[in-house]
Amino acid sequence: MTLLDDLLDDLRAEGDGLWTAVAGLDRDGWATPTPAPGWTVATQVAHLTWTDEVAVLAARSLDPAEKTAWDAVVEQAVADPHGFVDSGAHEIARLAPRALLARWGTARTDLVEALRAVPDGARMPWFGPPMSAASMATARFMETWAHALDVYDALGIEPERTDRVRHVAHLGVRTRDFAYAVHQQTPPAEPFRVQLVAPSGETWTWGPEEATQSVTGSAYDFGLLVTQRVHRDDTDLVAVGDDAAHWLGIAQAFAGPAGEGRSRR
Repeated sequence: MTLLDDLLDDLRAEGDGLWTAVAGLDRDGWATPTPAPGWTVATQVAHLTWTDEVAVLAARSLDPAEKTAWDAVVEQAVADPHGFVDSGAHEIARLAPRALLARWGTARTDLVEALRAVPDGARMPWFGPPMSAASMATARFMETWAHALDVYDALGIEPERTDRVRHVAHLGVRTRDFAYAVHQQTPPAEPFRVQLVAPSGETWTWGPEEATQSVTGSAYDFGLLVTQRVHRDDTDLVAVGDDAAHWLGIAQAFAGPAGEGRSRR
């Protein structure tokens, strides 16, 4: 089994959990507010639907015959760079619950098929740097995991803590310098050591063991932090070194401008 196979299996499993949580909701349930201001359960699922659909267009655009649809999305992004993603989510969220769920189901299936069809070594266009199929699958996992947490919070569901969070943690480490760039800051030249404990108890590490700047703690809390689903003070993460401590205050694994984050509990 390849890395992409593993990623797509985990993406499917994470999406299945969210699907189970929302499939039986009535219209009022879909209208339940989530921790994201102005976003309901429907908006959260609609956002995942829209982004999955656009990711499919990006993957298929590697075929010149399919490139026109992706170019149209890029034109929308240029015309409204700060609002086009949210606009897409709010538009889809107006669908009836059954229609929204069906559309998301189609998008999920199409995404897996489109990413499997990306040639080895090829990179698909995106709103930032071009991405490999594995990188896109990781990004889609991160977003599915994070937005599912918002839905679970709204519905009073305790999320299952699995080792699938490793994909979020890995992306959070890899996007360290991006987080500095978003804040118009220069990232440290020295790599950090990140050592996290998985839900299963396994230890995951990134960076050189001899690094003077380090972050330790639970992988789940780190995932919450880099997706800005928790305030820094409400995690068990420990930073050694001023640079590592500063990073935990600005870390984000998602593209786009810095989010507002969450308030301290």
